[in-house]
Amino acid sequence: MTTPSSAMPSDFNAYWQQTLQELARLPAAPEVAELPLRSTDFATAYGVRLTSIGPYRIFGYLSIPKDADADADTDAAGAGPFPARYYLPRYGSVADLVPQGQANGQRRQHVTFAVCVRGQRLADQPYAAAFPGLLTDGIDDPQSYIYRGILADCRRGLEYLLTRPEVDPTRIAAIGPDLALATAALSPEITHAVCTPAIFCNTPELAARTTAYPLEEINDYLRQHPERQDAAHRTLSYFDLRWFAPQVAASTLLIAGADGAPLDAAALEPLAQSIPGGCELHKSEHSGFKDGVHSEQWLTRQFGLPEPSLPPHWQQ
Repeated sequence: MTTPSSAMPSDFNAYWQQTLQELARLPAAPEVAELPLRSTDFATAYGVRLTSIGPYRIFGYLSIPKDADADADTDAAGAGPFPARYYLPRYGSVADLVPQGQANGQRRQHVTFAVCVRGQRLADQPYAAAFPGLLTDGIDDPQSYIYRGILADCRRGLEYLLTRPEVDPTRIAAIGPDLALATAALSPEITHAVCTPAIFCNTPELAARTTAYPLEEINDYLRQHPERQDAAHRTLSYFDLRWFAPQVAASTLLIAGADGAPLDAAALEPLAQSIPGGCELHKSEHSGFKDGVHSEQWLTRQFGLPEPSLPPHWQQ
């Protein structure tokens, strides 16, 4: 029997439509500045500031390949269009231009954009997120839950990326944890998604099965405030990937945990099956190298590129 905490809210679509409408009423007001220290001889880096709901100013790292036909000493960005990698942040205080472990060389042939959502460094004024603590901030009410603003931030970043003439709109990948799939659901412009679910998949049951951070934040919160359990569970249901998945038109690579993990392939199979854009379910091999190579090879095939963008220590 489906419990109220794990059921899809009857107003799930209305909740997110209202959020996106609120976002649409706010101009993004982008401010873009070159970052010479993060630029290379093959890509120019920029810092981008945007307005999201609140209103709240967020930050993003943008990298644009330099024209392959231009002199390497020039600063002229390539005309493109290039495939784009949109990096959604992991649970933590810092987002990077290219996530740690990834090849900086991917910036030769992709536009990359990494968003720093509210609370993260460079987007932590006036709100600096606490770790632990972010996961339960405002959790008693779907309207006040911090992840409502965070997901709006992710959508706003994608909207900005779409304004860049260097981006090929037929090859835009959202890459990251739960936020990647949720953003793809709210953004039909995303053509590909690489997602490693970690938090928002039947979260109350998932948290009850582990003592690991960050899900233990939810357990700690409910031990301190048992009377708020129903409200917290209701809020979390608006962020459940199971209810986002049927709206994902992107071709998707879903990375599951190893056998026996709370979100192993067996647990994520129903989620994968409900993604209409098509989904490959990959079981993690407990190796950043092996999982990373698989993800890069998958995305390379999807984008129709000749070689995957692998860091030197991953190349065989």
